Amino acid sequence: MYVIIFLSSEGDDGMERNALDDLEVWRRDPRRKPLLMYGARQVGKTYLLKEFGARNFEEVAYFDLEKQADARAAFQGNLAPETIVSNLSQVSGRSIDVSRTLIVFDEVQASNRALASLKYFYEDMPEACVVAAGSLLGVAVNREGYSAPVGKVDTYTLHPMTFDEFLRAVGQGALVEGIRNGFERDEPYFLHERALDLYRTYVLVGGMPEAVLVYDETKDFNEVAAVQNNILDLYVADMAKYAQPFETARIVEAWRSMPAQLAKENKKFQYKTVRSGGRASQYETALAWLETAGLVNRCVQIVSGQLPLSLHENRDAFKMYLADTGLLSARMQVRAAMLFDEEGRKELDAGALTENYVAQVLTSRGFDLLYWVSQGKAEVDFVIDVGMQKAVPIEVKSSRNVRSKSLSVYREKYEPPYAIRLSTRNFGFEGGVKSVPLYAAFCLRR
Repeated sequence: MYVIIFLSSEGDDGMERNALDDLEVWRRDPRRKPLLMYGARQVGKTYLLKEFGARNFEEVAYFDLEKQADARAAFQGNLAPETIVSNLSQVSGRSIDVSRTLIVFDEVQASNRALASLKYFYEDMPEACVVAAGSLLGVAVNREGYSAPVGKVDTYTLHPMTFDEFLRAVGQGALVEGIRNGFERDEPYFLHERALDLYRTYVLVGGMPEAVLVYDETKDFNEVAAVQNNILDLYVADMAKYAQPFETARIVEAWRSMPAQLAKENKKFQYKTVRSGGRASQYETALAWLETAGLVNRCVQIVSGQLPLSLHENRDAFKMYLADTGLLSARMQVRAAMLFDEEGRKELDAGALTENYVAQVLTSRGFDLLYWVSQGKAEVDFVIDVGMQKAVPIEVKSSRNVRSKSLSVYREKYEPPYAIRLSTRNFGFEGGVKSVPLYAAFCLRR
């Protein structure tokens, strides 16, 4: 919809997103450019922008370019910002004062001219605060006839809600500071078991805001699963709607293979798992579409732990993780008893869910997803650059069993300042290994 929204500054503390702080930094930047916000469908872009506008502007001029043809028509003529603002004022029926208004072009992928207009807002009306967002923006800018105004915009990717955001949303925000203290001090957290149960809840619910809201209101995992399955259906519908017809079938095939890819002992992506005899030439475009749509995260193999890590990538070997672990749980039909019951956990191979969760966290924190292998004899789940002289390896364990020959091989070979082990064990530091409970992965920073 398109409206001029008069909103109070009182937001819903239950959906406090970390991205609000990032948007505030953008707003205050004297060299601010129009903002392109990427993010998969249903990650909360619309809510976030309206909330940001309510807190920082007198008005929000919001336009949904996918739903409203007359809003799209506002960009068909002259792309001068004065003309566009005038046209949009007429569309909304209210005058837009750029000095006190946040202007939002939602679902901007529906209009290549709206996307092109951002260049002119930057050049001719830099005082205007303009955000263009889209669930399939990444797909659009890779499409013929669309071009992002490179150098004329700032960019931001909104990911699903992180575990700390989830805690605040379900009324457990007081735990966040205690978890951070345990991480910084390597001291056991006294609410460890409680935090573990909340982590398991998050693995099932994930970070899609609607799923989190339904869980908070109902505590019913079946209701949550219904929301998640609706989102998954929307994703498949988008594949049919926005992909080229000849690509759609392969995109859907690759998408549907993801749980099976991660269920393998060797989680390296295999084209033959998509379809018998499948090849890279058949499915690489499909995987790129899923990436640009924000539905999956690619983790690339590296063959050396020496910095810079980008010099040692083997991009022919990679893993693919879903952008939201809750959606993966829904795809795998994981039931609550499988995670919360000790006997149930013994029956569930939680490795796929656990690795996916960590990949989701690292992506939201801005890390490149990389994993290390050594001549097929050793493998470390993730390697990150934390701004030190050497990269830090991360070993992921879904339980308290933390034995790992691969981590020892990596440490002996590259001598990192320390290693990180994510598991169900409490905080601690011993023998150069920093023990971090899985629920505290959000504490990792670049």
